[in-house]
Amino acid sequence: MIKIASLGTCTGKLVESGDSCSDIFHLSVAEIRDMFKSCGLILFRGFAVHQKQFKKIAEQFSSKFVRDDVKIRADSSDRAIHLVNEGMGYIAPHAEGATTPLRPDAVWFCCELSAADGGETLFGEGVQVWSELSEEVKQLFLTKKNKFIQNIPVANGKHFLGENATLADVKKALNCFEGVKYTINDDQYVTLGYVCSAVVKTKYGNDDSFANGIINEQRTRKVIYEDDSPIPDAAIGEIKEVMDRLTVAISWQSGDLVMIDYSRF
Repeated sequence: MIKIASLGTCTGKLVESGDSCSDIFHLSVAEIRDMFKSCGLILFRGFAVHQKQFKKIAEQFSSKFVRDDVKIRADSSDRAIHLVNEGMGYIAPHAEGATTPLRPDAVWFCCELSAADGGETLFGEGVQVWSELSEEVKQLFLTKKNKFIQNIPVANGKHFLGENATLADVKKALNCFEGVKYTINDDQYVTLGYVCSAVVKTKYGNDDSFANGIINEQRTRKVIYEDDSPIPDAAIGEIKEVMDRLTVAISWQSGDLVMIDYSRF
C-alpha cells in the first residue's frame, strides 16, 4: 500500500511504500510526473532503491544529464552519478548550477547507506522564501539583476559539447546564452560573468521563486548586482533568516530516493 504525506510545511511530498520489497518501477510514471509538477519535490521511501537503479529511474523523467567533475564520480563507467558525502562542512542554500546558464531543471539524490548519525540534506522552497521576504528586499531583486563572476577551465566545455570540442566551439556555445559575458584567458580559463534575476519562474505553475545561488556565493563576494554594486548586508541577513526558518531536513534512510524541481527548491 502506498502512502502519500506532506514534507514539512512546503509543497514537497513523501511517497512511502508499506512493503520494503515494493518495486519503484511499478509506480505509474505519468502519476509521478503529475505529482512532481504540482509539488516540486518527492521523497520515495521504502522502495530499497540502489545505485544500479538510480539512473534508470531518472531516465524515465529526464532526457539529458549534466556532468560535475568537482564531485567524485560514484561509478567510473557513468559520468552522471556523483558522490555528495565528501567533508562535513556546512553548505549554504543554493540551487545547483544557478550561477551559470547551465542550470539543470531537476536534481536527483539517492541514499544507498544512511549515516549512523547526522548526514541530513537540507532543502527550502523558493516560492515560500519569496512570499516571506519584505517588500523592500523584493523590490531590490525585482529592479536589479545579479552578476556571478567565476573562472572556469575551457576544458570543461567538453562536458557539454563532446570530447572533440575546440575553443571555437566553446566560444560559439557561450555566445548563444543570454546574460553571459566572458574573456578567454591565456591560462585556458574562461572568466565568466553571468547576469540573471534572483527571482525565477517555476518550470511548472509559473510562480515567483527565490531559488538561486546568492547566499552560497556571497561569502566569497563572487556575486554582485549587474551594476557592480554590492548586495546590501541587511538584505543578505533577511534572506538568511527567512531561509533558515523555512528549511526542512531530510533524515535519510537507506534506499531513499529524492527528485527535486530546481526552479522551485
